[in-house]
Amino acid sequence: MRFERITIDPNICHGQACVTGTRIPVHQIIHMLANGDTVEDLLAEYPSLIHADIMACLEYAADLTEEQVTPI
Repeated sequence: MRFERITIDPNICHGQACVTGTRIPVHQIIHMLANGDTVEDLLAEYPSLIHADIMACLEYAADLTEEQVTPI
């Protein structure tokens, strides 16, 4: 996987995937969307983000679910 807007750095947020240039973890954005926040809500809450950052978080999360198969 290669994502320009997603960075994994062991020195930032304990190596969690974050929006590039921020300390905003991808999982935080995904959880907020799952809990009913809109893209507009996120952009207002995090002025350093742009629409493409949020879409990159969704794409990253989607790719992760495609790569791992876990029986339920």
